[in-house]
Amino acid sequence: MISLAQQNVRLPSLATIRAFESAARLGSFGRAAEELFLTASAVGKRITQLETLLGQALFDRGSRGVALTAAGHEYLEQIETALHLLTDVSLHHRSKRPRESIRLVTTPSFGHYVLGPHLLEFTQDHPNLDMSVVMSIPYLDIGPSQADFWIRFGLGRYPGAVSELLTDDQVFPACSPDYLRRHGPLRTPADLHYAHLLHSPLDPWKPWFDAAGLDWSEPEEGTSFFDLGMAMAAACAGHGVMIMRRSLASACLNDGRLVAPFAITAAPDSHYYLCHDASMPLTGVRLSFSLWLKDLCRRIPPVSLGV
Repeated sequence: MISLAQQNVRLPSLATIRAFESAARLGSFGRAAEELFLTASAVGKRITQLETLLGQALFDRGSRGVALTAAGHEYLEQIETALHLLTDVSLHHRSKRPRESIRLVTTPSFGHYVLGPHLLEFTQDHPNLDMSVVMSIPYLDIGPSQADFWIRFGLGRYPGAVSELLTDDQVFPACSPDYLRRHGPLRTPADLHYAHLLHSPLDPWKPWFDAAGLDWSEPEEGTSFFDLGMAMAAACAGHGVMIMRRSLASACLNDGRLVAPFAITAAPDSHYYLCHDASMPLTGVRLSFSLWLKDLCRRIPPVSLGV
């Protein structure tokens, strides 16, 4: 029997053929991407690789979508026969991959401002994953005890748990542009004497007062919050000036909902940690989630301070 190498046959990868067949059948790179759990750009790249190998354009790409060329129609008829033969091979008929699960307990603020906006990034790469996200109350240490992971806010010392630092924040004052217009200017830290200071036991003002050279005690009057996300929402609405941290406030600062009047920062005592039971080593999808979440926190964008 003459080998494929001896016949000088150029065989495309099965991944490129599947991308082509799906896009041709559905009439759209986007719909093919949904079927194959890929991005539309990934489907497009695979089809381009196939066209380069064949030396033929298989699709006409226009402003209204894609359509098969004559060569594309001919190629589709040929590969459909081959795909049906491959599908009929008995060894290819395996049971469905078992579904995996992750139960995560997180603080409300981290879940809302860090995890929630990006979780699709992870779940799309793990289509057999059932993800359960439950909220806890960090100040009162209230939350479900049974979980694969806990995102905790504190000092990182939790008996029986492995704790990995997620955020290494600095804290700084911030307020809405509207509040700054109505109650500013805030040119020096001492100008905060006339501002409405929102406060929280989770992120106290005192470390920042010390860094700014202000011999002030922790505010006691005014509005106090036991949830950092709620405090940030109040600051965005123009309620006052609040101590912020980059991990939570970067989106609000970068889109202009908040401004930071001073470039001075301080190191807080508490940070966010990813925790899991020390007796349960991370493997499989749980290890993947741990690596993904740590990378996500490293990618939190920088912010501009001192406006």
